[in-house]
Amino acid sequence: MPAKVYTCFCTAVIHKGHLNIINEARKLGEVTVGVLSDEAMIRYNRFPSCSLEDRIAAARSIDGVANVVVQKDMFYDAVIAGQKPDYVVHGDNWCSPEAPEYAIRQNVEKCLAAYGGKIVDIPYTFDPEVKRIDDLDRERLAMPEFRRKRLRQLIKLCPIVKTIEAHSGLTGLIAEKTVVRQEDGRLDQFDAMWVSSLCDSTAKGKPDIELVDMSSRLRTIDDIMEVTTKPIILDGDTGGLTEHFVYNVRTLERIGVSAVIIEDKCGLKKNSLFGTEVKQTQDMIENFCAKIAAGKDALRTKEFMIIARCESLILEQGIEDALTRCHAYVKAGADGIMIHSRRKDPTEILEFCDKFRAIDPTTPIVVVPTSFNSVTEAELAAHGVNICIYANQLTRAAFPAMQSVAQDLLRYHRAQEVDSRLMPFKKIITLIDN
Repeated sequence: MPAKVYTCFCTAVIHKGHLNIINEARKLGEVTVGVLSDEAMIRYNRFPSCSLEDRIAAARSIDGVANVVVQKDMFYDAVIAGQKPDYVVHGDNWCSPEAPEYAIRQNVEKCLAAYGGKIVDIPYTFDPEVKRIDDLDRERLAMPEFRRKRLRQLIKLCPIVKTIEAHSGLTGLIAEKTVVRQEDGRLDQFDAMWVSSLCDSTAKGKPDIELVDMSSRLRTIDDIMEVTTKPIILDGDTGGLTEHFVYNVRTLERIGVSAVIIEDKCGLKKNSLFGTEVKQTQDMIENFCAKIAAGKDALRTKEFMIIARCESLILEQGIEDALTRCHAYVKAGADGIMIHSRRKDPTEILEFCDKFRAIDPTTPIVVVPTSFNSVTEAELAAHGVNICIYANQLTRAAFPAMQSVAQDLLRYHRAQEVDSRLMPFKKIITLIDN
């Protein structure tokens, strides 16, 4: 009996690097290729650029592959238990302790040690053509027709879509490339980006009163889109006049934004952080429903999402008013609802979610746990939440750090005292692709 050899791919684009691994694996025995599932690829920071079926077909087409299986987790426990391979073959890019994939190698080593299996590390293939293919695959994900539909895909695939604020190309790169290794060794990352009117206005030194117009907002989006691939959710404030909203949703849809969230307030926009401290007027249900319906009617695809944000809890109108409004918004065509609260305790939000889910089990729910920040993503998901937005933490982290450095430069009349708080620019620019 030939030895059993296992290797796993997470791409549909088979290039020289993959073929090199297969050729080395064939020397050891009968080759089984694992195709990473969509869910596992997302956690691995590689959003699938084609269907699982296409990836399976690509693996089967490789000369020398005897079997193809689906690997449902980035860790190999289940597949090794089922396949019992004598060898697991992988590129040596997972050998460095600094590499995010290092934990996966440790997992494989532990699984194989139970019965004497071995890891074979193949030198990584450095080749201009391989890099070009990988770059093209990534650029495909950034194209509007692929990026736009990704939020809907993520809602189906993820327990909860983790979304972080981005207000520039650099913060977009942080959202795109930040990957952490959890205590159990699993990799985690953000799934989507939130382009907040508050943070966009603040970055421009302007008040958050819809003063920054859509043309300026689109320039920010373009800066982010140019260097990232993840889906974008835009904070659309009130949506403005219905006639303007119709035009803007078509523009957002065309350039590849995945969703816009509009709030049910009217008049001069005041930030929800002020709650009832300043006069804020909630729009009539009929008017806001008409705006939603007009926006939906203007769309040319089924991929772009219009999400209705309900301010009833912010304005202390109570859960029943929020439920009445949100069900009406869904009936008018909203693709999701966002419910917000200024309370420190998440009880009110969770109660709303439970009551909404009792009647509507499918419409996506979005929350922004800024005030009620003790609640975990798992707790939100357990109450039916689909998207969790960390809406302004990057801006709030950057401002005190920059202000403190500026004060100390004035205080000491030199830069030495602040140097220990500064990241070397060489490390910052590693985020930026050449």
